[in-house]
Amino acid sequence: MMTSQDGFSRTEDGLLQPPDQTRGSTWNRQRQSSPARKLGMTRKEKDTRDFKENENPEEKEKRHKEQELKSLYKELLYTITHKLGKPASEVFTDNQLHQYIREAFSMAVDEHQSLTERVQNTEPPIYCLMATVKEAKGILGKDVSGFSDPYCLLTILEDEKESRTRRSRPKPRKAVVKDAVSDEKVYTTDTKKQTLNPIWNQTFVLEFEDTAVASFHIEMWDKDEELSLAQKLEEIRTNFHGLRRMIKDAKKEKGQDDYLGSIVLRLEDLHCTEDNWYVLEPRTETYPDRGQCHMQLKFIHKERDGTLSAGRSAYVNYCGILLQFVQSHISKQQVIHLPQGSVPWKGELCGEGQTLLHLYATQCNLSPFLQDLAKWMAYSKLYQSLEVDSSVLLQQLTSIEYHWHQQDLPYQQKQELGDSLRGFLQYGLCLVAKYRDIFPPTQDATPRLHRLLRILSQVCKTQAFQKLNAAQFDLHDEVIEAVHSGTQEWFAIKKGPHQPMTKDLTETVTALSRLIGEVQQDIKHNKDSWNRVFVSAVQVDVFTVVYQKLDFLLAGEVRHTLSLLEGEMEQNLANSLFPLYLSLQVIHKDKAFLQKRGKLLELTNFHEGFREALPYWLNKAFSTTQDRVERAVQVDQLQPLQSGPVPIKHSSSAVDLVTCVQPICQLWEQLSWPDPEEAFMLMVKLTEDVCKIVMNYCRILKERVRELSENSDPGRAVNMLCVVVNDLEHLRSVLIRLPQQLNWAGLRERTHHVIGDPQFHNVLPSQLLHAQGVLNKEIRSALETVGRKLNSDIAMYVRSMSTRCRIPSKSTEEAVVPLIKYLERELQYMNENLVQENFNSLLTPLWTNSIRTLYQVATQQKQEDGLMVFCQRLQFTLQCLEQCFHAEGNGLPLDTLHVDSYKILKAHLTHNSLNCQQLIEKFLDRKVWEQKVYSGEKYGAVTLLASYRRSDHRLRVEVLNAANLLPMDSNGSSDPFVQLRLEPGHVFSEVEPRTTQIKNCDLNPLFDEAFEFLVSVEQCQAAGACLVVTVLDYDTLTTDDFEGEAFLALKAVPGVGGGSGDRQGHQPDPSPAQIRLPLMHPKPNDDSILKLLESRRGEREAQLFVKKRRQREKQSQEGKQ
Repeated sequence: MMTSQDGFSRTEDGLLQPPDQTRGSTWNRQRQSSPARKLGMTRKEKDTRDFKENENPEEKEKRHKEQELKSLYKELLYTITHKLGKPASEVFTDNQLHQYIREAFSMAVDEHQSLTERVQNTEPPIYCLMATVKEAKGILGKDVSGFSDPYCLLTILEDEKESRTRRSRPKPRKAVVKDAVSDEKVYTTDTKKQTLNPIWNQTFVLEFEDTAVASFHIEMWDKDEELSLAQKLEEIRTNFHGLRRMIKDAKKEKGQDDYLGSIVLRLEDLHCTEDNWYVLEPRTETYPDRGQCHMQLKFIHKERDGTLSAGRSAYVNYCGILLQFVQSHISKQQVIHLPQGSVPWKGELCGEGQTLLHLYATQCNLSPFLQDLAKWMAYSKLYQSLEVDSSVLLQQLTSIEYHWHQQDLPYQQKQELGDSLRGFLQYGLCLVAKYRDIFPPTQDATPRLHRLLRILSQVCKTQAFQKLNAAQFDLHDEVIEAVHSGTQEWFAIKKGPHQPMTKDLTETVTALSRLIGEVQQDIKHNKDSWNRVFVSAVQVDVFTVVYQKLDFLLAGEVRHTLSLLEGEMEQNLANSLFPLYLSLQVIHKDKAFLQKRGKLLELTNFHEGFREALPYWLNKAFSTTQDRVERAVQVDQLQPLQSGPVPIKHSSSAVDLVTCVQPICQLWEQLSWPDPEEAFMLMVKLTEDVCKIVMNYCRILKERVRELSENSDPGRAVNMLCVVVNDLEHLRSVLIRLPQQLNWAGLRERTHHVIGDPQFHNVLPSQLLHAQGVLNKEIRSALETVGRKLNSDIAMYVRSMSTRCRIPSKSTEEAVVPLIKYLERELQYMNENLVQENFNSLLTPLWTNSIRTLYQVATQQKQEDGLMVFCQRLQFTLQCLEQCFHAEGNGLPLDTLHVDSYKILKAHLTHNSLNCQQLIEKFLDRKVWEQKVYSGEKYGAVTLLASYRRSDHRLRVEVLNAANLLPMDSNGSSDPFVQLRLEPGHVFSEVEPRTTQIKNCDLNPLFDEAFEFLVSVEQCQAAGACLVVTVLDYDTLTTDDFEGEAFLALKAVPGVGGGSGDRQGHQPDPSPAQIRLPLMHPKPNDDSILKLLESRRGEREAQLFVKKRRQREKQSQEGKQ
């Protein structure tokens, strides 16, 4: 104990006590010499000697436990009896607290009464108030400098002493503490120089007898010291405003301190612990705002009766009480939640328990560090035996880490803490080794594992563990080692129940398969559930650790089992090996999730041990699929599966076939054979098997159709045939998707370095193309059977319609109606019973055959007077058929309909359907087009000026000249003239031809003659309207020779095109256009329109036009050599 400058002594804990405190008051000295305490010590020794030396260890341990509980029970009774201060939160009566501890300790009523009486007869403790003066703020500045040198005086005054002191004063004074008690009852803090916000952090223990009649007083004073004259003059010079303060100081008594404020607190109003800011109260109203002082107050006991707990420390007792309370609370919770199962304890206690723990810790002056340490010790022990939530331990570790930097622990508690942390780590690692059983991959268990790992990580990170643990401890390596040992032990445990009972090879394989299933499930749980927990908490990739360990252990078992099967392979044994292979395949694929890939895994080439069983697997898949397909066809009634808004038009066997073939495709995925060359041969075999199954399906399906069609009506037979076609089409779509389902592209990528492109593309696709060819042939055959009757019926309707062309009562529309109704009915039936692909496949040949029939009928008709009407009817029929087959975009597309044969037929019918005037117009339009594309001047040329005046409806044509004419006379020259004629004649029937003068002996004549034709705009814009320019050689005795002809479309003449002028009918006359037209000669017998006109012998206009054109063909030079 050290003595401070102010006369007070300082303990080792930094607590200030008055001098000669060891002597204390008469009342204290009487307590120290109490015979009851000596008697207690004597009784303790006597009880110790009464123990039986030869007592049974279990009985001895039980008796020792009962004595410890009784000691703790008496400590709690003592705490309740001598509790001080108001409770911090909820208020509990003494009876409630007694009832709580009696239930927590399972104490009988009579035993409780006995212990209560014994406690009440013990010596009471010394009541003390531990006051910690922390700091102050906003106090008055009493010095010249504007600051103060504050210090505090603390004491406890009883009401009688305080009132007596006040009556004895001659006049009111500011000081109370200084004048109320002697100096030995007053505690003084240090003086803080020149500050208005002093910080002390000093603790004092003040004794008192009764809270009801005592008050805690604290006064704050400004320490004044005498200054020399020079110092005072310097203060005046530097701080002139301090002059007033110095004058005031001069009036004071020499060495008198300044009063700063005081705080008075009645003890009965205080809680057992308080930590608050208190307002400093003035004695006068001159300066009411005196600032605030921060204090921590706590009621404690001194010299508690040592006979209660046999001399054990308060810390040990606190640990025992806490442990007993928690165990009692958890037991009650388990009883309450028994129907729903156990619920982990999350650190909460009832109000009575918290109150008692707080009272005991406060009375015994246990620091928060020791309390948290006690909680850690208790909770870490409970965690190993009861359901305690891990967050409780995390909270205590955080508190210990905080206090470790704030306060030092006694040596014994340090050792306990170090041993506890190390022990908990070892226990935690044992749990980690058995994490599969203790923390299954459930929604409730994995969070508990995560919290445990976090606790272990937090333990290793704490400064306490690092300081108290001499040896280096790497949690990461320790966890990996625990997982290794736990995995080894788990594998050995799982291996035991799966040992074969006999030496039968099939049973041996089955047992290994079950073991591999357990391993597969464990790897999956580690990957999906536990790995993220370990990585998140301790950065350990538990999946990699477990996978590599199980890979090593499992590879040995697999090699041993497969070695027993060498040379013993047969179908049943191979069948039992397949699930084993699949499980190993799944495990081996999980290697993709490994984070560290060092050495080669033991199961890398595990497939090599299954080569002998592979042919048996393929044979079983093929035979099983074949049998299922045959059974599916045998029960198939060849009816659509579903009708309605979304019909399914194929039968049940087609669906069953797809389902049956799917396992073969799945077999390829399941095998995932690693060797690329062997994988290619395996793919060839699987593709071949699928093609065999498809072709066999076609064969047995045809047999099934024959069987069901023997005694059925034709409609039923056609319906079944449609279903068969749909089945084959469905099967073809399956074959088309087969390369994608079997992933040929992926196989090509794997085998490109061992299998060349020619070999790959020649082997695999050839098998598939052959099977598709068989299907296409069968589909075409069936569709031809269905379409054969339709084609014959269409031909019959067309020919029947052609015979009615001479019946005046039947119009064209009426003649076509029977054919269209028949087609609509039949095509609707086919559309309802055939899938879209097959329906389109049926429509295409049906359309082609319909065109062929129409063309045959159209060309077989003789060129006679009724041909035009007949062709018009056929043309209308063609239009109706086109609409029927197109079906507004739902049938065949227009590109498919408009084939070459259709175009030829349409052109033929169009020509033959026109009347003679339309044919003449078409002929003239073609001549105008030939004139436009004609190049060169082989027969010469003629130049014109042409225009049309709408004002007087006159077409003006001026013939300028002709050039390079052919010599037609024997003298090598010609006598040319030009003839102008407007065509067609039925449009310009009243317009006479015009002729120029004859130019004798001139091959390049100059005419310069103008002609006007009175014609309307409508006539000039009519179809085929043109100006025919003919150049002739005049002969006196014979017919004029033909020099050539040219055709000028009247629509191209200026003034003819465009609108009809303004509203008054006036339009400016256009300028004439000079046009040079090469002369042409017609080709003899080269025009189909003329032939058609020539066949219409009953029409005079047609015959005259043909006669005129034939005459020009005779005069033409094109056909002469």
